[in-house]
Amino acid sequence: MLYAAYQGLDDFFAPFRTAANLALSLTPRGDGVFAGLMRPQAAALEMVTRFRLGHSRPKFGIGTIRVDNRDVPVREEVVLDLPYGKLLHFRRDMDTPQPKVLVTAPLSGHFATLLAGTIRTLLRDHDVYVTDWTNARDVPLSAGRFGVDEYIDYVIRFLEEIGPGAHVLAVCQPCVQALAAVAVMSEARNPTTPRSMVLMAGPIDVRESPTEVNALANEKPLDWFRQNVIATVPYRYPGAGRRVYPGFVQLSAFMTMNMERHQSQHRKLFESLAAGDAAEARRIKDFYDEYFAVLDLTEEFYLETIDRVFQKAELARGEFTWHGQPVDPGAIRNTALLTVEGGRDDICGLGQTSAAHDLCSSLRPHLKRHHMQANVGHYGTFNGRRWENEIYPVVRNMILAVE
Repeated sequence: MLYAAYQGLDDFFAPFRTAANLALSLTPRGDGVFAGLMRPQAAALEMVTRFRLGHSRPKFGIGTIRVDNRDVPVREEVVLDLPYGKLLHFRRDMDTPQPKVLVTAPLSGHFATLLAGTIRTLLRDHDVYVTDWTNARDVPLSAGRFGVDEYIDYVIRFLEEIGPGAHVLAVCQPCVQALAAVAVMSEARNPTTPRSMVLMAGPIDVRESPTEVNALANEKPLDWFRQNVIATVPYRYPGAGRRVYPGFVQLSAFMTMNMERHQSQHRKLFESLAAGDAAEARRIKDFYDEYFAVLDLTEEFYLETIDRVFQKAELARGEFTWHGQPVDPGAIRNTALLTVEGGRDDICGLGQTSAAHDLCSSLRPHLKRHHMQANVGHYGTFNGRRWENEIYPVVRNMILAVE
């Protein structure tokens, strides 16, 4: 019923967006912005056209990267195509080998393109791959289940495809699965066990410095989430009949946490369009084009994450399993560990990620490092000026140190 209501509302507004687009096509433009006295009216029409969410992955938009004072072309290459996600390689036309890094993207309502800035920075000095997750509503029921254990399966499978000597960098929610995958591979003496793992702003132990996100996950029993936020995919999509946690629900939760800021940004967008400030309008539109592109999570992955990561803190308590097999981070002996936290992170509190150091009890001190960036929030740990100038050099140096 929840998904049907959303789809019905979106269908209701579709004719209005179409009419606004038609009117805009007849509006005079100059230098990429609306011209003359019609700017305020045209700005209002464009705001109407933007009243929607996207459900397809946006483009990463990384055509070239600056390396050693020259522009190097970058092309996306699908290395491995699995039902719930692809292993995507950003191939560069370079002869010099560089460290291979698998970026494990969050599966929390947005596409992997949310990390485009992270990847663009990494490409300066690394051969980068990313877990490119598929919208669950586009995956047929015949593909089977996809829960926390299956996420770990994918990380292991992707690392095996990349081959020996790789590194793994996990951002936010998949820090738990990345750490578990490395532990499983280490215990099995898998030859493709990564040389290092970078865990950035992830909920390894949510009992440390609980945030509003942690409180929301714990204030209701698991059945409440199952009954109130899980919906069935409508029959117009390939995943018809699949039970999912819709991306639009997750986006609503994120928006609520910072509603005043989002309202302010949209007022600024209207004012920029009306004033003919194309650069500022483009900056805001680019951000929200990505932010409003949402993907659905499978029911099992969402509920298991709530249950195992946020309510029971299984990994931190030493109770985490993978397909029924105990997972022991103490088995990690040769994979260097770097944890990164933001001092102003209101999603993943201080201490939640650095808890990984205690869990990886067999790692020698010189293979462990923690970096706390005091002046950034959650998003700033992996994107923006502080990431590029202050956090990334720490990540790069850790990877180079174990190459």
